[in-house]
Amino acid sequence: MKTPSVAVLIPCYNEALTIGKVVKDFQKELPEATIYVFDNNSTDDSATLAAKAGATVFHEKKQGKGFVVATMLNTIAADYYVMVDGDDTYPADNARKLLEPLFLNRADMTVGQRLSTYTMTAFRPLHVFGNRLVVNLINLIFGSKLSDVMSGYRAFTREVALALPVVATGFDLETEMTLQLLYRHCIIQEVPIPYKERPEGSSSKLSTFRDGIRVLVKILGIFKAYKPLTFFGTLAILALFAGVFAHSHVVLGVLSGSQNIGLFNMITSAASILACLILISAGTIIHTLNFRILEMTSVLTKTCQQTKIGQPLTGEKDRS
Repeated sequence: MKTPSVAVLIPCYNEALTIGKVVKDFQKELPEATIYVFDNNSTDDSATLAAKAGATVFHEKKQGKGFVVATMLNTIAADYYVMVDGDDTYPADNARKLLEPLFLNRADMTVGQRLSTYTMTAFRPLHVFGNRLVVNLINLIFGSKLSDVMSGYRAFTREVALALPVVATGFDLETEMTLQLLYRHCIIQEVPIPYKERPEGSSSKLSTFRDGIRVLVKILGIFKAYKPLTFFGTLAILALFAGVFAHSHVVLGVLSGSQNIGLFNMITSAASILACLILISAGTIIHTLNFRILEMTSVLTKTCQQTKIGQPLTGEKDRS
């Protein structure tokens, strides 16, 4: 049997201060792996320094981490992948801990869980609170037991790379990857890792409130798309309660012999009941479509594996 291939994928945007060290650290810890850096229109010397350190460098012209990761998965073929940020906040010496559950076929994706050991300055204010809020929402929706869904340090299999649709464009990417895999009933295992602050002179690209709102909107969208019976069913129950409440006023008015039954209550009652029926129908239809799409995705993924779709690109036009 051939030795499984491992690819280290590093999205990079203006990380000249750290990218060379990150590449060398992973070369040391995973000498059998190929290191790929995907530069996303950096205005500094990130790409040059990454290539000098020994990485294979690609360029992604569409701005946004989501575009970078989508290109990574479409470009690089390997049996196992390690994805890590280029800011030197994740320890390379934990890479094998992330890969081990995959080698043993105990997980489809492993996530470097940062909340057990971290320096006080590693997270921005409200980031830990925001992370836990998002995690609690996801655990509630999908019945999972995760603790860190925003970590940028992950390892996953070739099957995950083929099956994972990436439609996020920014830093809600990690959350989307987690949600997509939970929906597909993949096994996600968290591996505690130490997390440190960026080195002096290196600046974060995150915006606490903007990216936080984007992640919450993403969760709402995924909830609506992938748990339609729950989402639309909840709205239908609320509409039903509103209709029953309005109708009760109409009934009480009739029973009391009141001449003023209330046109508004009658219209509200009828509209609420109609809305309830429409919401239930929408949830049922989308749930059925999702089930069929999931079946189709499974078949297409197997076909991709059998026909070896997604092998490394041979063109050199985007490569430095």
